[in-house]
Amino acid sequence: MIVDKAIYRGGVRETVSGDISEAFSAARARGDSFLWIGLHEPTQEEFDLITREVRLHPLAVEDAIHAHQRPKLERYDDTLFVVLKPLLYVEETSDIEVGEINLFLGSDFVISVRHGQANPLGGVRRRVEADPDLLSTGPAGVLYAICDQVVDTYAEISHEVELDLIALERRVFSGERDDVTADIYSLKREVLEFRTAQDPLVPVLEEIVKGRVALCDGTRDHFRDVLDHLLRVDSQVDEHNELLTSALSAHLALVGRDQNKVAMQQNADMRKISSWAAVIAVPTMIAGIYGMNFDHMPELHWSLGYPLSLCLMVVAVIVVHRLLRRSGWL
Repeated sequence: MIVDKAIYRGGVRETVSGDISEAFSAARARGDSFLWIGLHEPTQEEFDLITREVRLHPLAVEDAIHAHQRPKLERYDDTLFVVLKPLLYVEETSDIEVGEINLFLGSDFVISVRHGQANPLGGVRRRVEADPDLLSTGPAGVLYAICDQVVDTYAEISHEVELDLIALERRVFSGERDDVTADIYSLKREVLEFRTAQDPLVPVLEEIVKGRVALCDGTRDHFRDVLDHLLRVDSQVDEHNELLTSALSAHLALVGRDQNKVAMQQNADMRKISSWAAVIAVPTMIAGIYGMNFDHMPELHWSLGYPLSLCLMVVAVIVVHRLLRRSGWL
């Protein structure tokens, strides 16, 4: 659907009341103005109206309608096609939702196609309209404002991810030993989505800053500032990814250490149980032999045979116990 459309001339907005054809005709008639049409998840039929007025490349049109493109900058004759990946941080779940903004820019028009809920462009449009100097730079000024808004959002989300990472680190090194493996993997996946959105934008802005995009020659200083901010975010995202990997390794190491402690304690308990079983087995064996009631057994009919067997049991138990204590099993 068409969200907004307006003609900008001399830093002033002129609202268009007619259809798209009339808007393009009005912008071209003035000569020193440009038209900005904003769309949100348009259908093929809606976009055909614009395609008839502006000769857009079919491949770029297909990308804009179906989305799912990586950040890029492409030239089609006199038209510049730019793809941005805005992000939305969901505080309740710490998830990062990825949207998409496709921009067609010419000397006298800007067509913005937005997918998803991330980074609505209404605020960007109001910012541009409040800055006549920026509007005077034409479509390049609009591109700068959108890129600046997207990168500023990156910086805000990077800060939120950092807070989530600090909270995870505290849980990893707390004495409670919660299993945070799934949470670490979840945040690491969000960071990777973050990197997929912002990392390819770096060469796009570098292309503009180096003066290889004629349409943006008058705004190179503005884009240089955006690039500086993006490079800072890029470094932070790399650090977050490395810290998450380290946190996961530390968590697994601590869990392994705790499991080793439990295993060692179980081994010690088993040795003690086995030792006491050995101590008890000696008198049990002697008593079992004499309990078989054979007639011809040593000292069976001797009056001192009973106390002698008891003494033998006691001595055997003491000897086995001392041997086990000396070996560390008891």
